Amino acid sequence: MLTINEIFHSIQGESTFAGRPCVFVRLTGCDLRCAWCDTAYAFTEGTKRSVDEVIAAVESYQCPLVEITGGEPLLQDDVYPLMAALVKSGKTVLLETGGHVGLDRVPVGVIKIVDVKCPSSGESARNHWPNLDRLTPSDEVKFVVRDRADYDFAREILARHSLDRRVASVLVSPVQDALAPRTLAEWMLADRLPARLQLQVHKYIWEPGTRGV
Repeated sequence: MLTINEIFHSIQGESTFAGRPCVFVRLTGCDLRCAWCDTAYAFTEGTKRSVDEVIAAVESYQCPLVEITGGEPLLQDDVYPLMAALVKSGKTVLLETGGHVGLDRVPVGVIKIVDVKCPSSGESARNHWPNLDRLTPSDEVKFVVRDRADYDFAREILARHSLDRRVASVLVSPVQDALAPRTLAEWMLADRLPARLQLQVHKYIWEPGTRGV
């Protein structure tokens, strides 16, 4: 059984898949408390559903792209057979993970979008660095940046692990209402940073805080 916060059909707002219709499966529970978290409602709210029930709900939308997210989805054991079944059915499966849980059980074929926590999150000590060695060329790495210290941290980790040469994309995203996208863009241009500036598209389509979109 899985504890599911919500399942909904929307426009993908992040990653290189931004702009595409996508079914989101949001699992309940997270053991991080990032300072800028925008889905705190997923910490506790949810209902029990079987893997088969979740798959049926996903299939009802007839959408080829699915994202497994949270909360932190890798905290629930049944997420692994869920992802395997979705891959087997022919779906393109994205996994959005906070980066502090090991990736060794993630099924082959799942595209991992791994968040590396920067200092202002308050959770950078929780980064599970061996995860960066498990990334494949189809995976993506995300840094959420609130200030210059976060940016310098992201730049150093990117360079130390040669992420731009090992994954499909390195994403650098400003914390909304804390760091102006223009400022982040100027830093990236000055450094010729081999990364993609990412804005959360869904927050420009719908009001921030809107659920199920």
